[in-house]
Amino acid sequence: MPRCSKRTRSGAPASDVLPGATSLDDQHHHKRSRNSSSRRHSKSEDTSFSTRKCLAWFKEYTTVTEPDVLGPEGMEKFCEDIGVDPENIVMLVIAYKMGAKQMGYFTQEEWLKGLTDLQCDSAHKLQNKLDYLRSLLNDPYIFKCVYRYSYDFARDKDQRSLDTSTARALLGVLLPRWALRPALADFLARERRYRVVNRDQWSNILEFSRSVDAHLTTYDADGAWPVMLDEFVEWLRSERAGDSAMAAS
Repeated sequence: MPRCSKRTRSGAPASDVLPGATSLDDQHHHKRSRNSSSRRHSKSEDTSFSTRKCLAWFKEYTTVTEPDVLGPEGMEKFCEDIGVDPENIVMLVIAYKMGAKQMGYFTQEEWLKGLTDLQCDSAHKLQNKLDYLRSLLNDPYIFKCVYRYSYDFARDKDQRSLDTSTARALLGVLLPRWALRPALADFLARERRYRVVNRDQWSNILEFSRSVDAHLTTYDADGAWPVMLDEFVEWLRSERAGDSAMAAS
C-alpha cells in the first residue's frame, strides 16, 4: 500500500506546493504572478505585424489637410519617437528602405512599403531595428546604393543637379570619417563656378574616397576622374604647398 503524502494545513500535498509557498493561497499567487509575467514578456517580444497598426501609427504624424503625407513637422516628431537625430545616417537608410522620393516627406505608400518590409508597426519595433539598419552600411554594395539614392532624395526637384551646399552637408552624413572630405567641402565652398554637383561627379566622389589616400599618393592624373576632382587635387596640392612654405619661413 503506497504511503500517503504529507499534507499541509490547507489539505494540499506538500509535494504539490511551489518552492517558497507556504500555503495553497501562496501557490496560486505565484502561479498568477508567473502567468502575468509571461504575458508581459510575450507582449514586449511581439513580432507580429499589423498593417492596420502601421497605418494608425502613420496617421499620428499627418494632418487633416494632408492625411496621406508625413511632412516636416511630422518628421520631427517621428524622429523624436524613435530617438534618432534627423541628420543621423540611419534616417537615410530608413528613407532608402521606403523608397522615399523627397527629403522631409514620407507618403503613406512609401511608409507602408518600407515598414512592411521591416515588419515594424510601432516606434518600439523600429527602435529595435536601428542597429540592423546601421549594419547594412557595412556592406559596400548596399552603402553604394544608399549613397547614390541620396542624390535624388536630397536634390531640389526643380533642379537636375544637387546644389553644392546640400552636397557638402550630405557628404558630412555619408562620409564623416573620410580624411579629404573637409578639404573637398572647402574647395566646393570657395570655387564659385561649382554651384552644383552633377550625378557623375557625385558618384565619382565615392570612388575617389575609396581609392585616393589622404596624401594623394594614389591619385592617378591620367585616371578617368571628372574635371572637378582633378581641379580639387590641383587646388589641394597648391594649398598644402603654401602652408608648408609659410611653416618653413
